[in-house]
Amino acid sequence: MKKIISMLLMSVLIIGILAACGDAGNQSAGEGDNKDSDAKVLKMATSGDYAPFEYIDTAKGEEIIGLDIDIAKAITEKLGYELEIQDMDFGGLISALQNGQADFVMAAMSATDERRKSVDFSDTYYTSKHVIVSKKDSGIKSVEDLKGKKVGAQLGSIQEEKAKELAETTGFTYESRNRIPELIQEILAGRLDAAIIEDTVAKGYLEETKDVAGITIEDADGGYAIAFPKDSKLTEEFNAELKKMIENGEIEQIIKKWFDAE
Repeated sequence: MKKIISMLLMSVLIIGILAACGDAGNQSAGEGDNKDSDAKVLKMATSGDYAPFEYIDTAKGEEIIGLDIDIAKAITEKLGYELEIQDMDFGGLISALQNGQADFVMAAMSATDERRKSVDFSDTYYTSKHVIVSKKDSGIKSVEDLKGKKVGAQLGSIQEEKAKELAETTGFTYESRNRIPELIQEILAGRLDAAIIEDTVAKGYLEETKDVAGITIEDADGGYAIAFPKDSKLTEEFNAELKKMIENGEIEQIIKKWFDAE
């Protein structure tokens, strides 16, 4: 009887040890899976007020959509990453990269020499032009007509740099705003005489707002590119996929999806 009891106790003890090992193994595997999953999530910062590159169509939902979003999703999927998108003001995007809030930025951002001092850029995927937007009855038909006017531009954008440059040679004052819709409202309210906006973005407002008109002035400096923290390994990885997408026509298809590319 003692032997039987002893064997039963031994069996229970062995079963308990095996169960504990199994639980520990499962817990360890679960933690490993979570860590691996977290490591594969890339945070993209953007400014969701710049249709058709990145914007929210409230009639369709609350998610940010657009040309840049499609390209970012395609590249991260090809590289095996999950994508998390963060919306913020354009003027804070470079800082978000520098302080680790984001792994990369896609926001119709021009790869200027000044920005290259702070971040690294991918190859260019799109080149744009500047448009001066004003009220239809403003009489503004050229850069020279801006003399003595008050002109707006988006804070931190290449158009802000263009406004600064033109203000010195043409003789107008400029003011910056965080978002493009603010610029349009300021023009309609008479607080701004005009604003310098990227051409494809301006196109949407010119079509939707009957009281404004626009004139194209010149090609924007640099092309739109993806921004990364300095020395990020992602720059090379993204460039490899971006090159393939340009060569096989995938980038062109995405561009055509969102507007008629020239």
